[in-house]
Amino acid sequence: QVQLVESGGGLVQAGGSLRLSCAASGRAFSTYAMGWFRQAPGKEREFVARISWSGGSTYYADSVKGRFTISRDNAKNTVYLQMNSLKPEDTAVYYCAAIRRPGPVVVAGEYDYWGQGTQVTVSS
Repeated sequence: QVQLVESGGGLVQAGGSLRLSCAASGRAFSTYAMGWFRQAPGKEREFVARISWSGGSTYYADSVKGRFTISRDNAKNTVYLQMNSLKPEDTAVYYCAAIRRPGPVVVAGEYDYWGQGTQVTVSS
């Protein structure tokens, strides 16, 4: 069992930056790959980024590539999402998720555990 708690969301102007954190409970954190998803009002939850259990492999949605960076600290049971050059279309609730399967899994339904989400709002 893995419990996930996101933090770091907020209101930021376009072009600004935010860093999201996702703290995990449980000693098995380092055996899970981690992902970030987002969901805007009226839209489906969409994949943002994923990182392997070791942190050695990352994968990004085209819409955030070059602007967002996913990282993890297994000693702190935490995964991060550094978001730079934010755009109004990045506005959404951001969720972190854990998955045991290897590979660049981008389908939300494949993930095993989810956090409650944190709101990110980017004003123009």
